[in-house]
Amino acid sequence: MSKKRKGAVLRGMLLVTLVSLCLVACAPMDKESIAVTEEENDKIQIGFSMDSFLIERWQRDRDVFVSKAQELGAEVNVQNANGVVEEQISQIEYFIEKEVDVIVIVPIDGDTLTEVVEKAKKSGIKVIAYDRLIHNADVDLYISFDNEKVGSLMATYLKQAIGGGGTLIRILGSPADSNVEMADNGFNSVIEGTNITVDVKEYADGWLAETGYNVTSDYLATGKVPHGIMCGNDGIAAQAIKALSENRLAGSVYVVGQDADLDACQRIVEGTQYMTVYKPIETLAQTAAEIAVSMAEGEVHETDAMIHDGTFEVPYEKLEPIAVTKENMDEVIIGKYHQKSDVYLNVQE
Repeated sequence: MSKKRKGAVLRGMLLVTLVSLCLVACAPMDKESIAVTEEENDKIQIGFSMDSFLIERWQRDRDVFVSKAQELGAEVNVQNANGVVEEQISQIEYFIEKEVDVIVIVPIDGDTLTEVVEKAKKSGIKVIAYDRLIHNADVDLYISFDNEKVGSLMATYLKQAIGGGGTLIRILGSPADSNVEMADNGFNSVIEGTNITVDVKEYADGWLAETGYNVTSDYLATGKVPHGIMCGNDGIAAQAIKALSENRLAGSVYVVGQDADLDACQRIVEGTQYMTVYKPIETLAQTAAEIAVSMAEGEVHETDAMIHDGTFEVPYEKLEPIAVTKENMDEVIIGKYHQKSDVYLNVQE
């Protein structure tokens, strides 16, 4: 076959191929495909910006929230800011660009998100502050626990444990977390007017757990031993107890924390941690997911409480925390938050 003939054949084959491709590409989608596409486009879109997963509980919050939202027919895009404020702002801006229906935020710093939240609201996106309040932002909802009660529970149990008077170390969480101030207020309201003295009060920047170890070690190095240690969470409590243990004092100083982490519950039944505050995360996450979906559907969520964010009064969905000690561990925690075999792993029958 001549080169000219071969060229003509190849051109003909190419033309047939192009026509075939055009017919396939230009063919209308079948009804089933169109229905699937429309269904995907109609799904509620929720953006969830989280502080980080360094603290044990946040992974559980994420999993429960996503599961409930999906059950209700919504899609959730979870972003982890790894404790970096600038990254969290960037994530929220990304959600705005994606035109999600609702943005749920666990703020790293409640003072830094005002402008980006305002931008989201101007775009018609509902904003929920999850667990921590965002200041001066007029969010559509703040959902959390009664954080003043968290502090008052800690103080009440320490007060009962040490009796009429004694000395305390207080190692609070991050000063950028609005819950810390609320818990502090609740704590102070209980010990005010008592003979309880706070010798040391420190903050753990970024919720750095090792702060508990450093503060406790430095205090013990002075030759003094506190009657009790109030810790901002169970991670800080673990480090404070580590310092006590190195000085053979674990179990002789009353240590309280919050979050009911598994290792904290283990320490409580073992006798080295006195108490933790359990905040039913499943209730928080499921309720937040339900409200987020209803807001996306245009419903207005009514609350019994309001909270001042520094400029605005915003709706506050306030949930109840529960004190947990060795005495009520089985009733409150076992089978509901942790399994008995895990909690009592190091305790012999």
